[in-house]
Amino acid sequence: MSISTQGGPERRPSVVKPAAGAKPNSPGGTPKAATPRPGGGKGPRKPVTPVKVAQQTSWGPILLFVAVGALAVGIIGYGAFAVIKGSESWQDQAAGIDGIANYRESDPDMLSANHKSGPQTYKTSPPVGGDHNASWQNCMGDVYDAPIANEHAVHSLEHGAIWITYKTGLPQDQIDALAAKVKGNDFMLMSPIDGLSNNISLQAWGYQLKLDSASDERIDTFIKALRLNATQEPNAPCSSGVTATGTTPREISQQQQGG
Repeated sequence: MSISTQGGPERRPSVVKPAAGAKPNSPGGTPKAATPRPGGGKGPRKPVTPVKVAQQTSWGPILLFVAVGALAVGIIGYGAFAVIKGSESWQDQAAGIDGIANYRESDPDMLSANHKSGPQTYKTSPPVGGDHNASWQNCMGDVYDAPIANEHAVHSLEHGAIWITYKTGLPQDQIDALAAKVKGNDFMLMSPIDGLSNNISLQAWGYQLKLDSASDERIDTFIKALRLNATQEPNAPCSSGVTATGTTPREISQQQQGG
């Protein structure tokens, strides 16, 4: 079909229909407009490189795991230490107390154990052994508020008692703290001493420990290691002894006291 125009006949453009079933951009179909590229160019887009996101370390669980592990190691270690300490002999436990004097090793000759009447002379003050009165001082958790006779107290040590002494004039709170370790405990006694070199002195047969404070942890260690263990007469009693105070020994027949 032609159209007459001023310039002559002109043919209408032929319209090409896409083939049936043809898809855009497929052969025979209508070309799809190309996606403009950045900068005005045409053509396929370049693949976008994925952005990597750094993963943060979760420290909470790690620290918790480390803490639990350290606690477990500590518990196991302490248990092993306790087993080893518990298996030590009482002599080894006593030897491990810082500052303790062991006269059984350093001067065993001073630890004679004869029963004698009247006042006795001792190498240490307070005494830790030696000849003594036939009567012992009652040591069933007794707390004496005045000095007692050395001769009776030494006999108590021979039976396995711990004798806690303190300097006269020690503050009351210190005295109360010491008394709490004595009251209600068999084979324990306590009394003041005039002019004691330290605030506190602990005695067992052949052993001595001098301290400055009732809060010193070595007091409990000394008692645990030596009470009854340091006895020279196993199964000897601490009851039925002298209960009076005063530094002059009393003469009570040995038979009445039982030995």
